[in-house]
Amino acid sequence: MATTARVRAPELRGRGWLNTGGRNLSLADLRGRIVILDFWTFCCINCLHVLDELRPLEEKYGDVLVVIGVHSPKFEHERDAEALAAAVERYGVEHPVLDDPEMLMWQQYAAKAWPTLSVVDPEGYVVASMAGEGHAEGLRRLLDQLIAEHEAKGTLRRGEGPFVPPPPSDTLLRFPGKALPLPDGSVLVSDSARHGLALLDADLGTVTARVGSGVRGRADGPAGQASFSEPQGLCALPPDVAALVGYDVVVADTVNHLLRGVRLADLNVSTVAGTGRQWRSSLDDHAHDARAMDLSSPWDVAWFDGKVVVAMAGTHTLWWFDPVKRTVGLYAGTTVEALRDGALDQVWMAQPSGLSASPDGRRLWLADSETSALRWIEDGQMHTAVGQGLFDFGHVDGPADQALLQHPLGVCALPDGSVLVADTYNGAIRRWQDGVVSTVDTGFAEPSDIVLDAGGNAIVVESAAHRLVRLAPSATAGLVDAGRHKVERPPSQLAPGTVTLDVIFTPAPGQKLDRSFGDPTRLEVSASPAELLLEGAGVTTDLSRRLVLNPAVPRGVLQVVAQAATCDADVEHAACHLTRQDWGVPIVVAADGADRLPLILRGLDA
Repeated sequence: MATTARVRAPELRGRGWLNTGGRNLSLADLRGRIVILDFWTFCCINCLHVLDELRPLEEKYGDVLVVIGVHSPKFEHERDAEALAAAVERYGVEHPVLDDPEMLMWQQYAAKAWPTLSVVDPEGYVVASMAGEGHAEGLRRLLDQLIAEHEAKGTLRRGEGPFVPPPPSDTLLRFPGKALPLPDGSVLVSDSARHGLALLDADLGTVTARVGSGVRGRADGPAGQASFSEPQGLCALPPDVAALVGYDVVVADTVNHLLRGVRLADLNVSTVAGTGRQWRSSLDDHAHDARAMDLSSPWDVAWFDGKVVVAMAGTHTLWWFDPVKRTVGLYAGTTVEALRDGALDQVWMAQPSGLSASPDGRRLWLADSETSALRWIEDGQMHTAVGQGLFDFGHVDGPADQALLQHPLGVCALPDGSVLVADTYNGAIRRWQDGVVSTVDTGFAEPSDIVLDAGGNAIVVESAAHRLVRLAPSATAGLVDAGRHKVERPPSQLAPGTVTLDVIFTPAPGQKLDRSFGDPTRLEVSASPAELLLEGAGVTTDLSRRLVLNPAVPRGVLQVVAQAATCDADVEHAACHLTRQDWGVPIVVAADGADRLPLILRGLDA
């Protein structure tokens, strides 16, 4: 939210600190430095994007800038202190993190969306706040301005920051993500936190080869020289396709926003799709040159319907990749982050993270992590087997329409028509079969994938335990009810009847709205339940919208997606930018509620 008056930053309080060597930090300790508070939760792909956007700023401005991650959890599992510590290491967070499980700081700083950034100047005042991702350039300009201003005033203090790295780890793997059994009995696994791939022998306890230098990067070439950035999904190409294209395995190189090809004969790595830039454009139904198209956090890949289907977690969509024609395109979804079934070009997903084609090739199953859902595609339609939406989760077995998962990342379709689910935040392996959900086994540390070896035995990628394990043959399904949860954020109280939705957009410093290709803004509104909105649903180019709320529906969630296209102002070769934010706004319809709902798309004091 852009500030119009000097507002003192609230003091930093929480359950504890990470990456400080055991020290508790206060605003007084940070006086003289510029502070960016990053309100994040480790399940959220947009939050992970912001971590990557902040890294260059931390490097460039390290002597004057302190980034502090304020962890504000969505899921119950994210409230666990050990799970947070693991996530901080998993995602390479190299700044102090404040553990705020009760979201007190979230409320103190008036955050309304994951992620939210608040900028505190060297004198301890909040000077800017913004929601969503894509703010790196605006932050750079603001930092330059604050540095010049406070150097002139004598209020800027340079020096080393408070970050203290954790001790180095020594395990065979480090936060492995996905696995691919190979015909010879070995298993290829994405060793995500070590930015590479590992080849395990059949006993799963010995690394016989590594692919990647172990350092974050995007180089192609021989196994020891190639590099990745937090790779995840792996997909074997059919032998005839592999022979044509010259590589056998497609890798979702997640943080690089690339697809990579690996030739098993010599473990050589090549880039097969993506530019390395994150997708920030509009979608269409055309085929595009794979090497010229931006991608966004591809998380898993699977061979289905004659192509590689890509779980594009960063845009809440599925894409396809044709390795022979070297083209990519949109397969399913609209980029709206929610849960809706139907025709593939109309469905909504939320961070799809796991894919598995059924052995008969008829269905593609997916783990839709942020809706805690198990879904499938068949004959051009998407269906939901398990899942209630963005804000309902738990560990409940029984009839599938009542069962609950918690942020599943992996899925494995079995020959008998049943499906195993890596129910990640419940630490469980679940089974869907004939419309009933059961629990097969529990006690896993964030299982992120399940695959079948050549003998039909299940292998679990136990990510937070840094290993692969075989699912015990004696494990039998049983029914569990370990509780239901709902994300509870302070709702906005709105009046029944007519309400004005205003999305307030301020271009970043040095940018202006780009009208060269028509109207530069877009607003999409929907509701859950749909009956909440009597009028106002749909898409317009106006960032202000008249809504009519149903007085017979006491509460619900308004789903708002807004975007604005900008370009650099007063520059001969202006660069283009797209700012986008999704909100799920919990609301209560009350007679004394407000008749206006303001949302900030971007706000920066220039």
